[in-house]
Amino acid sequence: MATSLPDQSKNETKKIVSTNHAPAAIGPYSQAVIHGGLVYCSGQIALDPVTMEIVGEDAETQAKQVMNNLGEVLRAAGSDFAKVIKCSIFLDSMDDFGVVNEVYGAFFTENPPARETVAVQTLPKNVLVEISCIAWV
Repeated sequence: MATSLPDQSKNETKKIVSTNHAPAAIGPYSQAVIHGGLVYCSGQIALDPVTMEIVGEDAETQAKQVMNNLGEVLRAAGSDFAKVIKCSIFLDSMDDFGVVNEVYGAFFTENPPARETVAVQTLPKNVLVEISCIAWV
């Protein structure tokens, strides 16, 4: 479900994307925003969309949940992984790079998007991985 809000600076609208098939925002942000033909997906972590509990204790399990959540947000925006042009991956530890890269790669088998992967000190709810993306609709 997308809601239009006026963008006063350019007299255009942005659409807020919200789906019950992905975790609800845990702060003052939207799951995604569509503007100018692009969808900007907020970072997803390994939350179960129903229970809002963390799924998995290892990076592989969490990465799979993250990608599933991201896929649901993209779907709600009218997009999909084939239309992703940029991703950002945030890891609790670069030791998990290989396993997260393998999970991530299964979702981008052809023409993968641009991306960066960085290690950060702490992620929301102390998860091991967070991923955001930009795609076209």
